[in-house]
Amino acid sequence: MNKTLVVYFSASGETKAVALALAEGLQADIEEITPVPLYSSADLNWRDRNSRSTLEMQDESSRPKIQKTKYDVKNYETILIGFPIWWGVEPRVVDTYIDENDLRGKKIIVFATSGGSPLSLSHLKKTYPQLNFISSHLCNFGVDLDSFKKEI
Repeated sequence: MNKTLVVYFSASGETKAVALALAEGLQADIEEITPVPLYSSADLNWRDRNSRSTLEMQDESSRPKIQKTKYDVKNYETILIGFPIWWGVEPRVVDTYIDENDLRGKKIIVFATSGGSPLSLSHLKKTYPQLNFISSHLCNFGVDLDSFKKEI
């Protein structure tokens, strides 16, 4: 197995639990995408048209600030990126991470949690056509490690 990094953003802890299980099961390093400032519960209120998350998601070019990451992606062959699905796509804070790290030439596997939205790679592939997104996994009911191991 090649060197793998699990990177994730988690607003409520659901995606974090999946990321921790993947990192342990795959013997991978793990990195959290941490927004600056952190999201408050009011920021995450998707029913509020003026909440921070709503405003970010309405602006395709929005790139919220994140804390500096500790792992250099150049040291990894495979990057797993996890997030909760917001408005049918990845949260903009995940786009910030992708923009700030050179993922060209990496195998990228996406995993997500969702309250009801399906997971599609179409938005990521359209936004980042130069990157190699090889698969996606919706992990609402646990992690199938074998399917991830086959792709790594």
